[in-house]
Amino acid sequence: MLEAAGPAPESDGESSSVRAGARSARKKKRGLFRRTGIIPPAIGIAALLVALVYLASYLTTSNGSGAASMFGAIDSIGHSRQVALLEQERSTIIEMDAADKTLTIDAKPAMANPSSLEQQAAQSSGGSSGGGTGITAAAPPANPTAAEADGKSLLASFGFNDTTQWTCLYNLWERESGWNVYATNPVSGAYGIPQSLPGDKMASVASDWQTNPITQIKWGLGYIKSIYGTPCGAWQNEVDLGYY
Repeated sequence: MLEAAGPAPESDGESSSVRAGARSARKKKRGLFRRTGIIPPAIGIAALLVALVYLASYLTTSNGSGAASMFGAIDSIGHSRQVALLEQERSTIIEMDAADKTLTIDAKPAMANPSSLEQQAAQSSGGSSGGGTGITAAAPPANPTAAEADGKSLLASFGFNDTTQWTCLYNLWERESGWNVYATNPVSGAYGIPQSLPGDKMASVASDWQTNPITQIKWGLGYIKSIYGTPCGAWQNEVDLGYY
């Protein structure tokens, strides 16, 4: 009996040593975590991941407050600016085109129909003018040939050489009015052989400026002398710019 009970203490010793070894391993692991500081960062990373997942979920909602709607709004701003710039450029082009057409018309006066002008002058001058002003008789017909001869003969009285300056004067007023005393530009209102603008400036020479070619020629030669010096100077400006 005494011999059979002998091994029991050895078995209890082995169990105790196993349990002691397990506790020691757990203590070692806890000590390792504490020494290396792994637990706090791990918790922080986990919290950050949760927050990111929540934020992504919020931004991708379909109620208009998500990332898609935000990016859509930003994109629409860009498109709106592009459309506005294109519209502004289109308006500028339209305005420039209209201005160019207006300049072209003003710079190249149209020739009035002599027959129509004569009829208008005759209709407006019939009878006496009760106030004693204006045209009191039928306007004489336009005579460009006679006006040209008057223009050439008047050059010398303004100090111009009728040999060197006549061709320039002829070309200038041939282009402007065709030497028609009744020529009217329907756009600008310029009038007469020299295309005075306005026509009543020629009243500084005489009151018959509407019908008398000599009155118009005298005013025109005075204008040319004061602005361009000579008929050839005025003609050169006409060639370069389309007006004088």
